[in-house]
Amino acid sequence: MRNIILLLLALQIVLSCQKDKNDDNNKPPPNDTTFIVPKTEDIVIYEVNLRALSASGDFQGVIERLNDIKALGINVIWLMPIHPIGEINSVNSPYSVKDYKQVNPEFGTLSDFKALVKKAHDLEMAVIIDWVANHTAWDNPWISNPDWYTQDGNGNIVHPPGTNWLDVADLNFDSQAMRLEMINSMNYWITETGIDGFRCDAADFIPFDFWQQAISSINLATERELIWLAEGARTDHFTAGFHMNYAWNFYNKLKQVFTSGQVASDLLTMHIMEYNNIPEGKHKLRFTTNHDESAWDATPMVIFNGEKGALAASVIAIYLGGVPLIYGSQEVGVFENVPFFSNSTINWSQHPEMLQAYKSILNFYNSSDALKKGELTSYPSPDVLAFKRAFEQKEVLVLVNVRNNPSAYPVPVELQGTSWKGAFDLSIVTLPEIMSLQAYEYRILTD
Repeated sequence: MRNIILLLLALQIVLSCQKDKNDDNNKPPPNDTTFIVPKTEDIVIYEVNLRALSASGDFQGVIERLNDIKALGINVIWLMPIHPIGEINSVNSPYSVKDYKQVNPEFGTLSDFKALVKKAHDLEMAVIIDWVANHTAWDNPWISNPDWYTQDGNGNIVHPPGTNWLDVADLNFDSQAMRLEMINSMNYWITETGIDGFRCDAADFIPFDFWQQAISSINLATERELIWLAEGARTDHFTAGFHMNYAWNFYNKLKQVFTSGQVASDLLTMHIMEYNNIPEGKHKLRFTTNHDESAWDATPMVIFNGEKGALAASVIAIYLGGVPLIYGSQEVGVFENVPFFSNSTINWSQHPEMLQAYKSILNFYNSSDALKKGELTSYPSPDVLAFKRAFEQKEVLVLVNVRNNPSAYPVPVELQGTSWKGAFDLSIVTLPEIMSLQAYEYRILTD
C-alpha cells in the first residue's frame, strides 16, 4: 500500500511538472539540458562559498573563476544556497531560505545564474545546488501554512529540535502538501535552469520516505541523469536514491591520526568499515574540510599543521577511495577561518606552490582508473599510510608519512626490489628494504 501511495504521489508530481511546462510554452528554454553528468566514480566536487570566492561575491564572480576551477581537475561544482535569506531572527545564514524559487539578489539575477550554469556546462562541469529541506526562514511564504511546520504543545511553530538554529522554522514531513510543494520547488531548478542535481543539507534530519519520494519523483520527471549528494551518514540514504553521502567517520579518524598520534593503519580500517556498509556503485564523500569545518573549527592549514600536512591529508582523502571534495580556499592554503554568514574574499595569490600541488594530485587522480576503481591492497604501518590499487594491469602505490618528523618505513618484502615510476616527476624508483620519508612526505608511484 505504501509503495502504491508513493507511486501515485510521483505521478501527481510528474503531471504537475507537465502542466508547468505547458503553461510556460512562451518562455525561452532553460540552459543546456543535454549536458551529461560524470559517473559517480569519476566525480570530483568543488564547493563554492559565493561570499568568499570573489570580491564581488556573486554569480559573475563564480563565472570568472570557472576556468581556474576546471584547471584544478574539477568536474562538479556545488554552490552553497543561492536563495534569498530570511530577515526575521536572521544571522544572515544562506541556510535560512526565504523563497525556494528565487535567487538571492546579493548574488545576481536568475539570468546571471543561468549564465553560470551554461558556462560551467561549456567547460564540461556539472552544477549542483545546496538544497535546505529541513527548515525555512520564518518569513518564507510557507509559514502561512502552520501545519507544514513542526509545532509545540501550544501550537507554536518551533526551530529544529536539538539545535540552536533560531533563525529557521522546522518543517513537518507529516504534511503531504508540504512534501509536494518541496518537490515541485526542486523540480523548478532542474527544468528552469538546467542544473544537474542537489547537495541535500541536513539529510539525516529528514525521513527516509521523503527522500525516496523526492528522488524517485524528480528522476521520473526528467530524462537527464542527476547527481544526488546527502549531507548525512545514514545508510538508508543510498536506498532512497542518493549516490553519495558524507564520510564523517573517516574525516574524524584522519584528524585523530594527524593530531593525536593514532596509527596510520586505522585509516585503512575506517575506509573498509565505511564501504562495507554501502551498496555497490555508491560512494562516500571524502574531504579534509568543508564550509562548516573551515568556518567554525579550523582550516586544514591549522588542523594538519601547515602546508605539508594539509597536502598529505588531502592525498589520503582523495586517493584512498570515495568521491573527493575540495572546498574553495583550501587549494591556496588559507590559515584564517572562512566565514559564510558574511563576505570575506579569498586571496588567490597565496601559496602558488600548494595550488600547483593540488593540480598535480587531482589531475593524476582523474587520469587513474586504478585509483578510482582498483582493487585495494593495504600495508599496515603505524606512521606511514601505505596501500596499492590495481585495475586492468595498472597499479598505483601510495605512501604517506602522517607524522611531522621523518619516518623510516619498512617496505613489505613483496615490494622490495620492485621498480616504479614517480606519478608526478616520472623518476624511476626501486624500492629498498627501508624507505625514508620526510615529515608529511607523500610518494605516489605507478607501474
